Amino acid sequence: MWDRAGLAVDPRLARFIEDEVLPGTEIAADAFWQGAAEIFARFTPENRALLVARDELQAAIDARYDAGAPADEAFLRSIGYLRAEPAPFTIAPGPVDAELTMAGPQLVVPVLNARFLLNAANARWGSLYDALYGTDAIGEIPEPGAYDTVRGAAVIAWAKALLDDAVPLADGTWADWRGGVPVLADPGQFVGRRDETLLLRHNGLHIEVVVDRSHPIGASDPAGIADIVLESALTTICDFEDSIAAVDAEDKVAAYANWLGLMRGDLTASFAKGDRTVTRRLADDRRYTTPDGGEIVLPGRSLLFVRNVGHLMTTPALRLRDGGEAPEGILDAIVTSLIALHDLNGARANSRAGSIYIVKPKMHGTDEAAFTNRLFDAVEDLLALPRHTIKVGVMDEERRTSANLAACIHAVKDRIVFINTGFLDRTGDEIHTAMHAGPMVRKGEMKAADWIKAYEHRNVQIGLACGFAGRAQIGKGMWAAPDRMADMLRDKIAHPLSGANTAWVPSPTAATLHATHYHRVDVAARQADRTTEPVAALAALLTPPVAIGRNWRPDEIREELDNNAQGILGYVVRWVDQGVGCSKVPDIHDIGLMEDRATLRISAQHMANWLLHGVATSDDVDGALNRMAAKVDVQNAGDPLYTSLIRDGQPSAPFLAARELILEGAAQPNGYTEPLLHIWRTRVKGAAS
Repeated sequence: MWDRAGLAVDPRLARFIEDEVLPGTEIAADAFWQGAAEIFARFTPENRALLVARDELQAAIDARYDAGAPADEAFLRSIGYLRAEPAPFTIAPGPVDAELTMAGPQLVVPVLNARFLLNAANARWGSLYDALYGTDAIGEIPEPGAYDTVRGAAVIAWAKALLDDAVPLADGTWADWRGGVPVLADPGQFVGRRDETLLLRHNGLHIEVVVDRSHPIGASDPAGIADIVLESALTTICDFEDSIAAVDAEDKVAAYANWLGLMRGDLTASFAKGDRTVTRRLADDRRYTTPDGGEIVLPGRSLLFVRNVGHLMTTPALRLRDGGEAPEGILDAIVTSLIALHDLNGARANSRAGSIYIVKPKMHGTDEAAFTNRLFDAVEDLLALPRHTIKVGVMDEERRTSANLAACIHAVKDRIVFINTGFLDRTGDEIHTAMHAGPMVRKGEMKAADWIKAYEHRNVQIGLACGFAGRAQIGKGMWAAPDRMADMLRDKIAHPLSGANTAWVPSPTAATLHATHYHRVDVAARQADRTTEPVAALAALLTPPVAIGRNWRPDEIREELDNNAQGILGYVVRWVDQGVGCSKVPDIHDIGLMEDRATLRISAQHMANWLLHGVATSDDVDGALNRMAAKVDVQNAGDPLYTSLIRDGQPSAPFLAARELILEGAAQPNGYTEPLLHIWRTRVKGAAS
């Protein structure tokens, strides 16, 4: 470790910051390290105290349930879990990029995968023809091979029908159009053109009608339309948290280096495709000629957020003067903001408004939001940035935050640009908070619970009451089944209908398909309609999903345990063995689902809850793990990097990690899986080195 202003810094991190990040920022290394040391000295004790407060509140709630009394609103107010509502206010985050005020899809991408990062950043624009043709959106996924003209015709008809809805012609339909300058029912929707390609706009989103008669598709189209390209992923979250496995300095530096490439605009990724090498780069902006002969320039890339880690974890990449590991969230705040100076100071590969966008996850309540606000103040001072340059996105994914949402927003009201319902983590925290209340309903019943309905409504209602409309994003959760686009087209329209102006999607293709929902729904109008609604009752939000009077049959218990165990093993084996934090994992029915630590938290907490209340025994858990280990091995048989969960008759490290997550689940801080995952991944990395 290298000494830097009394901090013990891993040489890999120190070299990266001093040799790659600081040059070009006009910040001297000594000044940076001294300022960072002062931030750690000031905020680490408070960070630790906030974690103690979490444990104390949870202990009080557990004791209340153990005494046979409800942890109702009156009790939660008496222990300080619930805080007073602030007087009415309006957020004032200052300069923000236009994307924050628009309505459209949002991607979340693991920062450790450069290729995925570039795909996501470039997903601002996507081919609707490709998205429809290559998925099950309009029928079964096509077999590989020659172009299917019947399927192609269906794609073209679907896409032109969308144009009829979004940008109708003054006379006739887009299927009848034969080229030239279209006469639109609303002439203001015609924005410009590039050669013969048309640029149109609807609900704030742009549409390219690509006219190219030399293209194989355009050559057979009456108007020469070769494609319809939609403005798709307006924003992308580059994730340092739930979707990656970063357990040491090596991992952290790799993540920071990718973020640096994005902020400088020079990130590339090369990969083999057939017999050639493809190099991916950030897309250029798009230029068009306006009807009056001027020029319009539109961003070629998503606006990028960076999701830091929460307050819980520490990192061995940097040790403090007392010898303890540094809080990882504080390190992320300092380093990701420092890196973003390259964008603000000239690259402008990201924010045209001159802002830094940090999503802060897993905060519990008002005090933790206020702590983040003061931490960002200190980082701005270190980097000589104007106050509130660093914007914050608050993940509304923990019970104490959603129950105090208005107060949490108020604590960061001058920098907040985003709130989001994280159903998965919110469910995991619900189970853990009410762990002692009784056995939980089965996982499949969770989505019908009263608290979830209240949670989804309150997120929009409170956001609107705090002035988010036209100023910031109100977000909704992830579509977890990337191969089921027909279902997504049918169901995910509920998110814009709720008045949320963004929602998460798992891929660029899904972003393009989800963008069609924002053409079918006028989100601004929906938000105006919902501003008069009363906020959903807090009592409903605080009602835990306990199974009262339920006696499950043995086959039902086994089925639930198997379902949970399979999901846990399928995710943990990749995390521990390969360092993969998010991937498409086959579920018990062999349906590929996007899994990250939030889904793991639900399954592990659910099994821990049933253990605590005697619904299942440790022998039952072991039986489920052994049965599902065999299934997961079969599901991963085609992965050359995979090794079986039971090796030479002995349980592997991932198997033991999964078992510990369940058996020790009730004792884990807020039910989080990170502490145990980091221990097991570190062991495996150490054994391999």
